[in-house]
Amino acid sequence: MGESSAQRATDTRIPVWIAVIVIIGAVLLLVGALVSKVDPTLLTNNNPMTDAARVYADYTFARDLAVAVMLLFLLFVRARRMLAGFMTLVAFIQVIDILDDLARGAFVLIPGLLIFAILFLIGAWQLFGRPLWQMTTWRDS
Repeated sequence: MGESSAQRATDTRIPVWIAVIVIIGAVLLLVGALVSKVDPTLLTNNNPMTDAARVYADYTFARDLAVAVMLLFLLFVRARRMLAGFMTLVAFIQVIDILDDLARGAFVLIPGLLIFAILFLIGAWQLFGRPLWQMTTWRDS
């Protein structure tokens, strides 16, 4: 007989496709962290670094690195619910990036961000075992 979504959510195995998406997402975040630390002028379209831009680059480094490490750690320890929560956070960050890019007219970035957000949301939904919009998904049972 088929498994219910609640039974899948308690299973410690993480589907391979979700693991691949998480690893790709973590690598992209790690690249962002490294770029902001090694060559932050790439964040300013090769314009000179100001003090404010340096602070922003340092914040980007710290946040991207922390999220990437947590994604990989949660995947490694098979913390399904925590990983699903982090995946939702990453997807939400991408949605905010999309809205910001729309406001700035940077349309070329939107398709990649949208695909990234959708894949992370579908993966989180799979790990939670129930729709993300249901309050029971977010509460401890």
